[in-house]
Amino acid sequence: MTDSASHLAGLPLFPLQTVLFPGGALSLKVFEARYLDLVSRCMRENSPFGVVCLNQGSEVRSTGGERVRFEAVGVLARLQDVDAEQTGILRVRCLGAQRFRVGPPRQQDDGLWFAGVDLIDADATVAPPAELAPTVVALTNAIESLRTQGHLPFIEPFQMDDAGWVANRWCEILPISLAAKQKLMELEEPTLRLKLVDEFLRGKGVVQGN
Repeated sequence: MTDSASHLAGLPLFPLQTVLFPGGALSLKVFEARYLDLVSRCMRENSPFGVVCLNQGSEVRSTGGERVRFEAVGVLARLQDVDAEQTGILRVRCLGAQRFRVGPPRQQDDGLWFAGVDLIDADATVAPPAELAPTVVALTNAIESLRTQGHLPFIEPFQMDDAGWVANRWCEILPISLAAKQKLMELEEPTLRLKLVDEFLRGKGVVQGN
């Protein structure tokens, strides 16, 4: 894989029925040979792979020549923990990193997808506007509620002073379609992303007032 400041050549791709966000946690149960090899390679080379959201086809390779299509924008995933659950099965925990645009993909004989990708600049770190403060507070409350239930899907440290981080964490837990999550992830203006989340929460009565 040839790297440059803004381009990765030959990035391995992992199409999933999920949208990974920068700064987000992703847990995977890996058992297909192509992905076991991918995880081994990423561990050996300390390199990322790309997560792209499926919009046609399944995560598990079929024998019927099923057509696979995935979104044109994805997110780099960097390995955090890898545990061997049993022979031939790995439990993998990843951290979402930088977004990228997918070039023409190609598929190996073993079914693994590759593509050259162009990296997208990370969100600028900007403070949430004062009018969106209730949505920040609501995320703090949601985190505490999830913590008491023993289920915390976010990776610390929490960055409540970063509009993009707050928006991304809300996007991960909102009950919205994958298509909507994909569009929010692709937005390159973090304050706009947070504003759209705020509008959704107010529409559902989760956030009220200023």
